[in-house]
Amino acid sequence: MAYTTFSQTKNDQLKEPMFFGQPVNVARYDQQKYDIFEKLIEKQLSFFWRPEEVDVSRDRIDYQALPEHEKHIFISNLKYQTLLDSIQGRSPNVALLPLISIPELETWVETWAFSETIHSRSYTHIIRNIVNDPSVVFDDIVTNEQIQKRAEGISSYYDELIEMTSYWHLLGEGTHTVNGKTVTVSLRELKKKLYLCLMSVNALEAIRFYVSFACSFAFAERELMEGNAKIIRLIARDEALHLTGTQHMLNLLRSGADDPEMAEIAERM
Repeated sequence: MAYTTFSQTKNDQLKEPMFFGQPVNVARYDQQKYDIFEKLIEKQLSFFWRPEEVDVSRDRIDYQALPEHEKHIFISNLKYQTLLDSIQGRSPNVALLPLISIPELETWVETWAFSETIHSRSYTHIIRNIVNDPSVVFDDIVTNEQIQKRAEGISSYYDELIEMTSYWHLLGEGTHTVNGKTVTVSLRELKKKLYLCLMSVNALEAIRFYVSFACSFAFAERELMEGNAKIIRLIARDEALHLTGTQHMLNLLRSGADDPEMAEIAERM
């Protein structure tokens, strides 16, 4: 099924599933099949903030006074947070938008991903303030073995979904040879990859982010790096909203109300 940025086929968007229906044509918000996504959009927009609004100047003094092992913990945690939001700032758009069939979900995913880019900018704001050469920190993210291992556990589900979606749009269902490799494409298998991807994102929003937040808050409990903690509180508020979004997607898929086949896939997985 070829993807188009504006389908000229008239349809009733209230009868489309969340995923794998006709691509969205008119971005209309006068009606919603699932109004929860419209509510999430409104809430996220009301949360809008910029990292520069938070004064982190005191953090530089605190950081310089930390022992070396605590500096390592603080910076390593920031690297991990930067990695997570680097992935989340682009992946929901790239992986999910080509599969979405209803405008309110499409706009929610775009709004969600945009807020993740604010989080990424926040880490730059923090790092730029506490170290003289931020590039030393950022350059290590793509070469650090431990961070690489963590990245694979998140990005692999996105990458597999994106790859099969590309084959599905370009080649359709069936067995194909691509660059000497045999590739079997089926809609059911693609739905499985979507479900696994959403489950992975759900764990990311519910667990992985909050583990890193706990580290940030631990410093603030000692009245250290409090500017950083203020920013992390804003990020955590956003992530709670994103978690609500992924949980609603999963619950709708699991219930079978949106797509009966997805309920069967969820039960088997």
